[in-house]
Amino acid sequence: MRYCHSCNVRVLVAVVCGLLTGVVLGLGVWRMAVRIHRGVSTSVSSTPVQFCRNGGTWQNGRCICTDEWKGLRCTIANFCENSTYMSYTFGRIPVGRYGPSLQTCGVGTVNAGNPIATRLCNVSEDGEMRLENATIGSCSENLQTLEKQINNITTESKNISSEAQILTADASKLTAEDITSATRVIGQIFNETRKAEDEAKKVAITTVSQILDASEEVFQKAAETDNESSFSTLIEQMENYSLSLDDETVVQPNIAIQSVTLDNTESNVLFSVQKGSSDSLVSGGTSVTKNADRLNPDGQTELQILLKTGANKDACGFVVYQNHKLFQSKTFTATSDFSQKIISGKIKASGQVPDVSVQMVFNPTYDKRELQLYSYACVYWNFLTKDWDTHGCQKDVSIEGFLGCRCNHTTNFAVLMTFKKDYRYPKSLDVLSNIGCALSIAGLALTIIFQIVTRKVRKTSVTWVLVSLCTSMLIFNLLFVFGIENSNKNLKESDSNINSNPADNKIPVRDTIDTPNPSCTVIAALLHYFLLVTFAWNGLSATQLYFLLIRTMKPLPPHFIVVISLVGWGVPAIVVGVTIGIIYAQSGNKSYWELDYRQEEICWLAIPKSSNFIKSPFLWSFIIPVTIILLINIAIFVVITVKVLWKSNQNLTSTRKVSSLKKILSTLSIAVVFGVTWILAYAMLINNDDIRIVFSYIFCLFNTTQGLQIFILYTVRTKVFQSEASKVLKSLSSSFDRAKPVPSVSPLRLRIRMYNMLRSIPSLHERFRLLEPSVMTEETSVS
Repeated sequence: MRYCHSCNVRVLVAVVCGLLTGVVLGLGVWRMAVRIHRGVSTSVSSTPVQFCRNGGTWQNGRCICTDEWKGLRCTIANFCENSTYMSYTFGRIPVGRYGPSLQTCGVGTVNAGNPIATRLCNVSEDGEMRLENATIGSCSENLQTLEKQINNITTESKNISSEAQILTADASKLTAEDITSATRVIGQIFNETRKAEDEAKKVAITTVSQILDASEEVFQKAAETDNESSFSTLIEQMENYSLSLDDETVVQPNIAIQSVTLDNTESNVLFSVQKGSSDSLVSGGTSVTKNADRLNPDGQTELQILLKTGANKDACGFVVYQNHKLFQSKTFTATSDFSQKIISGKIKASGQVPDVSVQMVFNPTYDKRELQLYSYACVYWNFLTKDWDTHGCQKDVSIEGFLGCRCNHTTNFAVLMTFKKDYRYPKSLDVLSNIGCALSIAGLALTIIFQIVTRKVRKTSVTWVLVSLCTSMLIFNLLFVFGIENSNKNLKESDSNINSNPADNKIPVRDTIDTPNPSCTVIAALLHYFLLVTFAWNGLSATQLYFLLIRTMKPLPPHFIVVISLVGWGVPAIVVGVTIGIIYAQSGNKSYWELDYRQEEICWLAIPKSSNFIKSPFLWSFIIPVTIILLINIAIFVVITVKVLWKSNQNLTSTRKVSSLKKILSTLSIAVVFGVTWILAYAMLINNDDIRIVFSYIFCLFNTTQGLQIFILYTVRTKVFQSEASKVLKSLSSSFDRAKPVPSVSPLRLRIRMYNMLRSIPSLHERFRLLEPSVMTEETSVS
């Protein structure tokens, strides 16, 4: 009893000391890593910390503010404060927008969950922000029921338009069916034959601006199910409406409409859109110049169109769309989230207008730190094909620094741009990774050779599992060191070589282009496969140890080696093959499918955006299988630790001789062999950068040297290796003795020295034969 008590005390002291040591070392590494990380971040950033306030972001040399703020540093309020109207309360409302009420329609109503009222935050003539009276809607109406009232638009246009505006106030809740119904209703409000009230049409412009805040995915689904071409109808009706405002301008955050009346002395009209402090269109951001002879953009011009009216002297109109969501193309796919404005120019005429021409310049807003402009095409919206077309349009390079276009007709125009992503290729692998992988490669190669050569001498059944594990890990390390870097980073690209050839005005397939690199895709697939194989053999190794150590009285299942070989090498191949096949099938045989599977920065699995993470193959083909294997390994590790490593038996002298410290070290060693240290990778998913960088260093230290640890545990610690190493040292010592006479060292003393040098490495008790295989001859026992 006294021995057990003292043993428990020693275990407790050892555990406490180990934990304290780990905490101290961890804090030290953390402090050092944080300092290094902060130093690097400070040197790289050229923008003062917190220069842009209130959620603003630094882009292209200026702060881009949210709708609620404006100014150089986003410090000037651009909103109306919380308010109450009658019994309805409203939150903060940006200027120029309608804010929904906090009160919503109750459960059981047709419009359940949607706001009951909306309120406009406007700016008076003297620049003071003010709130208009709230508009109260009906909970018995929704967009689908409103669509059925189209026949009543002539008499009820104002009420219908107001209801549509209230129902679309919260764009995040709009469905594809809502978008379709809203566009049909609004299109009929703008239809001249319906004779809707002017006030209803102005409210309808607000509704269009609101639905343009809905997601791109919702618009795509709406376009697929729309059999009545409601999008095209709405676009055409808004073009016609732009001719009827008599020099008036209507500006909403996502749409602006301008009418211009002409007389006999005016032939050219210049319409400009200036950049603001946010991505929204604002009042005062547009301007019209009559009788202009040419384009004259400046550094703040985002869009400018010169409409040469010729002999047509009646009126012209312009419509600017903040984004392309109403223009759902079947040939061009937009994947980037930058602002791509579309401009409509139309002339009021009773017949053909053959002498009309249009000249435009675009200065699109995009993040130049991530995207590099490669090419563009001048296009217009063809209402017959309901898609973009280039007929009658060509590129114009007369104004430097802008994307120029010329067309011989009027309609909705745009530039479709293609970009090359400015990938941040890593310069080289981290020094710690290189050193760790090099040591692991050497250790794994020596372990494989040793296990094969000495198999008969050791008489052990663990060789095949260990060799398979080491082989997969060795190949993965070699691929990681020599193949994970993408060779595309060596390609030299120019930032100024934009394809502006007027003769080359073809519509691109998508807005981003990538340089194909099939070899990088192959490397990514091989890394994916061999890492899954490594985890599979980690799990199979743990399973075999469970059978041999826990179920010692029962034989292994029949054909155990054959079955685990098929599982270890075959199942990962199926997972990788199915993953690549699904991604390729979903891409529709498009050339850029491989970037849905791998990254461009390095030849490894693609990390999806947070919105698509649940549907990501990275989750289903890697994270989940690895997590399952790790959980099983941890469970087996706990069972073996409790029932084998830490189980005391007073009848076994060898067990009493194993110190508590050696048991702790042995436990940690088995954890490394089972791949349990890979759980550190999950800690790197923490949002805190300081914590993540620390765990990155720790993870790298433990896992890049895993091959070296296996070499020590399964090769250096065996008596066969120690015996052979003793012979080698004896031979070297003899050679040295012949060169320089020294007192002779007997074989026994040399063996004792070798044993003393290696005895610090923990060994398990004799019951744990798998980690310390037996040999044919016993060596001298030295206590």
